[in-house]
Amino acid sequence: MNTHGICLLNVDGMRVHIQRQMITVFQILSASKSSAGCFGTTYTLALSVKPSVQIAVQKTNRFSTLLSTFKSKTGAAGAKQSQTSEQPIATMATEKVEAVVCNVNDLKSGEMKEVDVGGVGTALLVREGDIFYAIGPKCSHYGAPLSKGVLCNGRVRCPWHGACFNVKNGDIEEFPGLDSVPSYKVEVTEGKVKVRADKLSLTNVKRQRAMCKASPGNKSVLIIGGGPASVMCAETLRQEGFQGEITIVTREKYLPYDRIKLSKAMDIKPDAIALRTADYYKNHDISVKLGTEVTHVSTSEKLVKCADGSSAKYDKLVIATGGQPRVLPTPGVDLENVYSLRTPDDANSIAAAAKGKHVVIIGSSFIGLEVASYMSGKAASIQVVCRGQVPLEHVFGDRVGRIFTKMHEENGVKFHFEAGIKEFIGEAGKLKEAVLTTGVRLPADLAILGVGVVPATSFLKDSGIKMTDRGFVPVDETMATSVADVYAAGDIVEFPLFSAGDRNVNVQHWQMAHAHGRTAALSILGRPTPIRSVPFFWTVMYGKSVRYTGYGPGYDDVIVHGDLEDYKFAAFYTKGNDVVAAASLNFDPLVSQVAEMFQAGKTISKDEIKKDPKSWLARL
Repeated sequence: MNTHGICLLNVDGMRVHIQRQMITVFQILSASKSSAGCFGTTYTLALSVKPSVQIAVQKTNRFSTLLSTFKSKTGAAGAKQSQTSEQPIATMATEKVEAVVCNVNDLKSGEMKEVDVGGVGTALLVREGDIFYAIGPKCSHYGAPLSKGVLCNGRVRCPWHGACFNVKNGDIEEFPGLDSVPSYKVEVTEGKVKVRADKLSLTNVKRQRAMCKASPGNKSVLIIGGGPASVMCAETLRQEGFQGEITIVTREKYLPYDRIKLSKAMDIKPDAIALRTADYYKNHDISVKLGTEVTHVSTSEKLVKCADGSSAKYDKLVIATGGQPRVLPTPGVDLENVYSLRTPDDANSIAAAAKGKHVVIIGSSFIGLEVASYMSGKAASIQVVCRGQVPLEHVFGDRVGRIFTKMHEENGVKFHFEAGIKEFIGEAGKLKEAVLTTGVRLPADLAILGVGVVPATSFLKDSGIKMTDRGFVPVDETMATSVADVYAAGDIVEFPLFSAGDRNVNVQHWQMAHAHGRTAALSILGRPTPIRSVPFFWTVMYGKSVRYTGYGPGYDDVIVHGDLEDYKFAAFYTKGNDVVAAASLNFDPLVSQVAEMFQAGKTISKDEIKKDPKSWLARL
């Protein structure tokens, strides 16, 4: 893009939000002091703009808005430029659209709707009291329509996967997803509600929050693991003004990616599911070391050693290594075409090998069943070996679990219940047959082990960090471990879950890993904030998405509304007279509504939902 000059802008005690339109460069050149937070730090910014462009500098949260006009001067000396393919962390006002979207009385307080803005795009219009707000209409995670979600306490929760966005500024406040959504100016004049926005921002689903750059002489943070907790931790540090070195070390050979898609779209390529691009990490001074496996942590020396012989010092350490597939001590498990699914290469290899072949899946876990769903219509046969009487019985119970049996059997999948794998038999090193504990012999060109994961924490032995007998890392409500300056996050931790009475639990959900990463970052910044996130997960099979929220282990009854056979239901899991979890299929946004109740610390009683699944909504 042709540019006309450089504008240097000093910003004291505020964050800058400049929206991309006719701008090609945004970079923080310097900061007057090192600070854990952005506020109180003076930044020098370089902006490449066209002449006489208005720049909007917005102080966030408790600060007011300041508008200033600058004229760019061609050839400004010493200005640094950088080009990024990501949406800039702040916005430049250029071509605007302004439109009346409704009458004041069209929307009551506590209501929201998606509105057209001058034929350019749409916005989510929200009314709280007498004040109107407008933000992006789609969730930044997978694009769900937020108008179908839940509006509560100044934020809207996505109906699909539970992400939450602040209605005042569009910031993401609950996960999954890394990005916020745009926010737009709203004016009310003579009974008309008018929305004003940049044309480009109306077409952008996602907005990335402001992030600072590294500066020499600051402390370092080392993050072990390449999942969402690691990325969220690194981004939160930069968003909140941390200017020290940030290094992510992962044994993966690909940049952090959306792992949960691997069992749903097995032929997908790593670049297509990368959480961020290589340029993104580079532009924000986040170093990512791929293919580097940590083998030892010395907390006394604040030193990490790696398998390649390298080592690294740290001031603060975050451990977020996730799980690794459980390996069965089964004869023949090392035969060719016996797979575990963990990486994009695993998924791609399984997808290619399964075409027209006989597939045996060991275990009726979420991964195993999602793999069966993906392979339906591609493999010659699919047989699932299940230790229980119904799939996923430990999560959903017998009645709801049976819908998964029905769903799969309708698509040609055969189950072998109350059975396990006894032996894999091969010829010339290749799998040919799977022998079950029941004595049944299944033809098998390939087998997939879907028998769960174990925490990838063996390298922490002798580190001094407390671990459980099962290899999990206990942390407190701020993600701090038993050792000072060491934090842990994601699938490897046991943490106090506020919605379960602060009981120490292990929750292996994509959404929760995001929350852990952000909480760990705030602790590192000296702003410890107790984690307060409600578990939320989903699974997709044959185009049907089952959603779940809460913490259900130990439930003693299940109250089901709707029609299980017709795949339209809501299930409430109760313990005593309290609802502890809920699941649904084609019943949106019920699970998001339940999540909001739990988030607010409110309870839903068994008596309330016995006859009517929505009788409690008036209390939301």
